[in-house]
Amino acid sequence: MESYFLDWANLLLRWVHVITAIAWIGSSFYFVFLDSSLTPPEDEDLKKQGVSGELWAVHGGGFYHPVKFAVSPPQLPKHLHWFFWESYSTWISGFALFTVSYLYSASTYLIDKSKMDWAPATAIVVALAFFVVFWLLYDAICRIFGQKKNGDAIVGALVFVLVCVASWLACHWFAGRAAFLLVGAMIATAMSANVFFWIIPGQRTVVAQIKAGQPVDPIHGKRGKQRSVHNTYFTLPVLFAMLSNHYSFTWSHPQNWLVLILMMFAGAAIRQFFVMRHGYKLGRNGNPLPYALVGVAVIVGAIVWMRPVPPANANATVSGAADAGGVSAGGQNDYKSVQAVLEQRCYLCHGEAVQMKNLRLDSPELVKQHAQAIYQQVVVQKLMPMNNSTQITDAERALIGRWFEAGAPTAP
Repeated sequence: MESYFLDWANLLLRWVHVITAIAWIGSSFYFVFLDSSLTPPEDEDLKKQGVSGELWAVHGGGFYHPVKFAVSPPQLPKHLHWFFWESYSTWISGFALFTVSYLYSASTYLIDKSKMDWAPATAIVVALAFFVVFWLLYDAICRIFGQKKNGDAIVGALVFVLVCVASWLACHWFAGRAAFLLVGAMIATAMSANVFFWIIPGQRTVVAQIKAGQPVDPIHGKRGKQRSVHNTYFTLPVLFAMLSNHYSFTWSHPQNWLVLILMMFAGAAIRQFFVMRHGYKLGRNGNPLPYALVGVAVIVGAIVWMRPVPPANANATVSGAADAGGVSAGGQNDYKSVQAVLEQRCYLCHGEAVQMKNLRLDSPELVKQHAQAIYQQVVVQKLMPMNNSTQITDAERALIGRWFEAGAPTAP
């Protein structure tokens, strides 16, 4: 029953997390587009009010005319909408999901003993430290270099190095799938912290100054804008890290840390294209297409680099697996051979004593019933055994694949 309720918690939290993330990312993308598309106002009355930019748009059968005040409007409206619940809700639901999916079962999902054989409590503390340490270092970089000459470039370069170091450490300390998710959650935490510690407090200060009739310090708007821009560049790398847990060929790669870095870099480069394309249409900057081409080239390069290399001799692979301690497949597709693999690699978690996910595989009837899931999890996605804790071999996965493609027979 515990596994059943955890699955429901995972599903519902994931649902909420995706919904709130869509709201946050959508508003972030829209305001980046809006800022990049604003043009100087033509109406003299708008100019007198201090409007620095305007945009005419049509959507959903109506026309919209948003305007932006450079520092502050002449007066505040009665109802002022604040954009912060999307960020906070996304982080809270994401952290709850990370807790249910990884921290609660750290020994199963977070720890890979072939990398670091530490106690669950230690692994949890170190994982949480990634969130705190990354934010503190990132924030210090922004504080120290953000307002200096070429500050944006310096901050970008240093943050990239920081992400690379964090990715390398995570992939060498934790299970591959957990490491990718941890890095994504780490960056997402910094994004939400930007909103919580800088963007919203700065906006509240500006509102308070306007209400008090005091001069508005433009530094708050500049800082908020800087952190907001950082967040938009973080978005695509975070989304890749979150989605990658469904594709084991990424996080199970021997150089998975490099895979993560390359794909996040590609995402940031492609995001740069979308950020600059609106300004390009208005003649404010050059053609940003090279950024997109660089991002696509990195992705294509990763695809070519990571492509699976078929073994030169399948029989030699099977024999080598047997010599290394694996179950000798013998090139057969019968149930007896598959059962030997399941007994050695799967019964520990899906046998008579333990039935993780309410799944047993210790009888022909149950194996036949779950043949599709076995094939998908073991052969196609290579998600099981979790973190390959029982050291299943490629030859044994191939054996299960041939057995399934032959109709998944279970007769003796």
